[in-house]
Amino acid sequence: MTARDAVPTDAINRPYTRAERLSDALVHLAGLVLALAAVPVLITFTVLWRGDAAGVTGVAIYGTTLIAMLSASLAYNHVPNPAWSDRLRRLDLSAIYLKIAGTVTPFVLLSGTGTTFLVAMWVAAGVATVTTFLRRRRSTALSMAIGLGMGWAVLVGGGEVIATTSWTVFALMLAGGILYSLGTPFLVLERLRFHTAIWHGFVVAASVVFFVAIFLHAAMIPI
Repeated sequence: MTARDAVPTDAINRPYTRAERLSDALVHLAGLVLALAAVPVLITFTVLWRGDAAGVTGVAIYGTTLIAMLSASLAYNHVPNPAWSDRLRRLDLSAIYLKIAGTVTPFVLLSGTGTTFLVAMWVAAGVATVTTFLRRRRSTALSMAIGLGMGWAVLVGGGEVIATTSWTVFALMLAGGILYSLGTPFLVLERLRFHTAIWHGFVVAASVVFFVAIFLHAAMIPI
């Protein structure tokens, strides 16, 4: 959801206060700064721990999609140019789909199993992205359904991936998915003050949880 009080769209029916915009911007910036600082650390430690090209590529792809998602969300929500709103909204949605596939990538490439599932996730992300840019009208409900469906697909088709994780990593993956899911209703609760900051707070929190899960998985800590 946009945090601007700019032109009305299908996703906004009221102007946002300065406090709402500022709080949402701070949440975005906090998440982006954390990602920019943490991703190079993750890649470096993966090189030291694993040393294989596949594993390093996996965490690099994850880190790239994480930063891209946070950057796209910040741009859409806080670039004060109504003429760019529709394009940035589509970019924002597409970055979410790519980040979901990107999050699965290191688990598969670090373990060497679940390749078919990974390919399916990237195909789904690609189709969702193309559809997002080609569709004339944007549906928030449909976008939410696609995102949640892709996010929880690992429980349905990612058995091989889950089997390679420790109980702690799997618990963190579940916790991250639950945080994303719990935050989703706030995306559409426009009457609630600070609903965009709350929603994006859940996104940042879930992203931190998934980062820790991937970090522990790369470290091969048996806990």
